[in-house]
Amino acid sequence: MSADRTSWMALALVLASIAVTTWIARAWRRLRARSRQLRARRGERDAERLLARAGWVVEARQVARTLRFEVDGAPTEANVRCDLLVRRGARRCVAEVKTGALAPRLDHAPTRRQLLEYRLAFDVDGVLLVDAESGRVMEVRFPLAMPRRMSVLLWLVAGAALGAITTLLAR
Repeated sequence: MSADRTSWMALALVLASIAVTTWIARAWRRLRARSRQLRARRGERDAERLLARAGWVVEARQVARTLRFEVDGAPTEANVRCDLLVRRGARRCVAEVKTGALAPRLDHAPTRRQLLEYRLAFDVDGVLLVDAESGRVMEVRFPLAMPRRMSVLLWLVAGAALGAITTLLAR
């Protein structure tokens, strides 16, 4: 076999190896993504049963909202989507469903930030983190600080109301 033909065969073999490796890597990524998707769907079904056992009623699934904020004074917005909106009596909450070992943990920063974002974006009383695989429903509370000006205004209103009540009772 000539050196020229051997070089072409070696090049063809290298190119074929690259093509096969690329195909296998893409197939593996698709398989992993499909597996994560199925696990998440199963988790959401399990979470709905967990929430129902805890007395929560699902009002809506995959609810989108626009979170508005400012960057250097310029109005900005981002879209967010929660897994579930649930109600128990007069309380209404966002329920975020997580599966796996890391995502359901509150020391996992992306999960914690996501829950805080939901608390700001949705007009709800609280946020629930549902660990579908361990069967836990956790209520997460973020004590949101009130702006100082609002605090002063509330004290003024409360003082005025107290004054009015005192005046009415004194008559």
